[in-house]
Amino acid sequence: MSTTVGRASVQPPSFDQPPARRPRLKPRWGRIALLGGLAVLIIAVIAGISLYGYASNLDSNLKRVDAFSKLTGDRPAKQVQGALNILLVGSDSRDPDTKDDQANAWRADTLILMHVPADHKTAQLISIPRDLWVVIPKSNTAACGDGSRAKINASFAFGGLPRAVHTVECLTDVKIDHVMAIDFGGFKEVTDALGGVDLYVDQTITSIHKPHRVFTKGMMHMNGEQALDWVRQRKQFARGDFARMQHQQQFLKAVLDKAASSGTLTDPGKLDAFLKSATAAVRVDQDFSLSDMAVQFRDLRGGNLTFITSPNKGSETIAGQSVVVADKEKALALYQAVANDKMSDWMAANLKKPTS
Repeated sequence: MSTTVGRASVQPPSFDQPPARRPRLKPRWGRIALLGGLAVLIIAVIAGISLYGYASNLDSNLKRVDAFSKLTGDRPAKQVQGALNILLVGSDSRDPDTKDDQANAWRADTLILMHVPADHKTAQLISIPRDLWVVIPKSNTAACGDGSRAKINASFAFGGLPRAVHTVECLTDVKIDHVMAIDFGGFKEVTDALGGVDLYVDQTITSIHKPHRVFTKGMMHMNGEQALDWVRQRKQFARGDFARMQHQQQFLKAVLDKAASSGTLTDPGKLDAFLKSATAAVRVDQDFSLSDMAVQFRDLRGGNLTFITSPNKGSETIAGQSVVVADKEKALALYQAVANDKMSDWMAANLKKPTS
């Protein structure tokens, strides 16, 4: 029986200019907001219309990647105009365990589908376990279901970002509008630019990476090196990757909240350093426009973000591998809500209280 959710195994029902700049004499720094992304997932964007030109300048500095190469067939249709679905990919190019001869190999340990409703006032970030057992299409142009079963993280090895996009679209039947690949290693500079962040350590552990830091249960103030070491840990936790996903979500929110509350947004110098370090840590698709996002997401705040884990039944052993098995019925309902921009209804029915 199929353990994959999406068009490879279940056919869901079919669905079917930035505001003009207003001249101001001085920027209104207090109106700057941040767009949460991943992870690991966060790129800072500017909400004040007066700073649209500055966002355009940052746009030109973003690294670009052809994330939709040859994805010409069997893609889901866009159901709701105005809503956005952004695939956030967390890679770790500076992983301390990477061997020298693999230093340039692509690593992708985090997948988050970020849904922004048409009103652009909230965002839901759905973490997809990297070990989720799915059908990976055999090529970027292959039909959904025409491929082999593997952990979703293997899609990058099979065909890079385009194959990962194709796999996620087949899994969810949700059209991906943009892709943002986030280098967790780069967030050391982002975190340090903020003066560190406060993170809750839910279990005392010793890091498996040198210098083998001890993380003590309770609230800890962490600099960039410490925070990245913490969010890399998984083997010490009974929940493994699920614990790591939760810690990555908490890290992203802590970065967002610290930026909003530490004076960064009201200090032009601090803001510039923060934005430059944030944009240096990401790659985006060819059509991604930071200046457009700045206008569209001007009402988005950290408190409007909801973190969700893709519904699953936990781990099982399949073909000799420990994999995560999707809860097909619940996942289908979730991704139909995303496609139809009905996440407020889904959350009201499925979440006892908003997660953050």
